[in-house]
Amino acid sequence: MPNPYLPLWEYIPDGEPRVFGDRVYIYGSHDRAGSDDFCDYVLKCWSAPVNDLNNWVCHGVTFRVKPDGDFPSDTDWTPDKNQILFAPDVVCRNGKYYLYAYIVNATGCVAVSDRPEGPFTLLSKYKYTISDEICCNGWFIDPGVLVDDDGRTYIYCGYERSFMAEVDTDTMYTIKDNSCIEHIIPITTDNDGGFDTEETLFFEACSPRKVGDTYYLIYSPKRGPRLAYATSDKPTGPFKYRGYIVDNGVDYPGGNDHGSIAQINGQWYIFYHRMTNGTIMSRRACVEKIEILPDGTIPPVEMTSLGFEDSLDPYRITEAEIACVLKGGAFVTEHNKFERVVTGIKDGAVIGYKYYDFGLDNGNGRMYFSADITGLGTDCNVHIRIDSEDGEEIGSFKVGHGNGVYKTEVKPVSDRHAVFLTVDTDYTGWTAAYFKERPLFELKRFVFTK
Repeated sequence: MPNPYLPLWEYIPDGEPRVFGDRVYIYGSHDRAGSDDFCDYVLKCWSAPVNDLNNWVCHGVTFRVKPDGDFPSDTDWTPDKNQILFAPDVVCRNGKYYLYAYIVNATGCVAVSDRPEGPFTLLSKYKYTISDEICCNGWFIDPGVLVDDDGRTYIYCGYERSFMAEVDTDTMYTIKDNSCIEHIIPITTDNDGGFDTEETLFFEACSPRKVGDTYYLIYSPKRGPRLAYATSDKPTGPFKYRGYIVDNGVDYPGGNDHGSIAQINGQWYIFYHRMTNGTIMSRRACVEKIEILPDGTIPPVEMTSLGFEDSLDPYRITEAEIACVLKGGAFVTEHNKFERVVTGIKDGAVIGYKYYDFGLDNGNGRMYFSADITGLGTDCNVHIRIDSEDGEEIGSFKVGHGNGVYKTEVKPVSDRHAVFLTVDTDYTGWTAAYFKERPLFELKRFVFTK
C-alpha cells in the first residue's frame, strides 16, 4: 500500500507498530476528519499479515473512555468530555497483551486482552508513588513500553520532560518504588550525550525498542516535526543522541510527529503520520523503509508516497491525496468518506509524488497525462515535471473554469522518477496580486496512459 497505508478515510496518528506472530498491528490515537482537536474517545486497531502488507484489516474499537451507543465506557472515572485518549502502546508478556492508555486530564490505565487486536478489559489505573509533578498527576503521557529479554518491563513517558520507570510484572500496572529516572532525554543542552540543540532535546512521544543489544528511544524533539532517536546499552540509559529518522515537515504542511520502528520480514520501517484538512490535526498513518547500519545509526529517509511499495505504477490511477510534497498553500482535505482532494492550490503551488516506475520506453508510442479536476473559476497553468519541482518539464496544460478531465500529451518517460505538478497563472499587473492568494482548482486524481 502507498502512503497513507491504511484506507484513506482512516485517521490513525501516533502509530506504535508491533509484530505479534505472523501479523503486524498498528496501535495509535484516533483522529476525526476536520476536527478542531487531537484524538478521540476511542482507540482502534488495524493489522495485516507480515507477508501481505497490502491487506490491512480493521478490528474496530479496542478501548473507550466514553459510552458509545450500547457500549459502556471502559473507565468509570472519565465523565468529562475533555478526557480523551492519546497515544497508546501495547506489549505482550506471558501470552497476554497489555494496553497502556494515556487519558487527557485523568489518570491513565492499563487494560488486558488474550488477543493482540483486543478488545481490552480494564485492569487498573496506574499505581505509583513517584511525584505527580513528574508523571503529570498519573497521566503517564505518551506511554511507550519495553518488555526486555529477561522479562523486566519498563515504561517511558513525557511531555516537555521525559522519565522512565520499571513496571512490576506481577500486576503490569504498578510502578516500582524508587525506579523512576527523570530526563532520560534532556530538555536542556548536555554536550556529553550529544543533546546540544533544540533539534535534539525532548518534547514528547517516547517509544522504546531493543535491536540486538542496543536500546533505542524514538521521540519527537523540541524543534521540528521530526522523529529523532537516541541509544543506550541499558534500558535505563544514559541515552546518546544519534540523529533523526524522518521529518514530516519537509515540503509538506508540518505538525507534531509520533511513531516508531518495526522489522517486518527482515525489512525495517519507520511509522509516522502526516497532517490533513489544513490543520495539525486529522493525521493519517504513513510508513517509510529504513536501514539500521552496523554501528547502530539510522540514516534519515525522505517522506515519500511509497508506503510499503517499492515504486508506484503511473499507469494506475493515483489519488491526489497521497502527495508527499505540498507547497504554496496546498493541502489535503476530506469532502466525505469517498472523496479527499488536494485543495488550496494557488499560484506557485507544488504537488509532488515519489516515486513512479515508468518501465522501459520502446520508443514506439505516445504518452498522455489525464487529471480529474474541479475548477474554481480561475484559469491557470499546470506544468508536469519529473525528478524535482525544477526538473524537466514533460508536458503542461491549462485549467479553465469548469470541472472535468484535463488531458495532455507528454514526453514519453522511462525508468524511475518523482512527478511534480507546479502551478502558475498568466495574470499581470494588479490582477496578478489579486489572484495570487486565490485557490485555483482542486485535484482529485490523475493517471499516465500510452
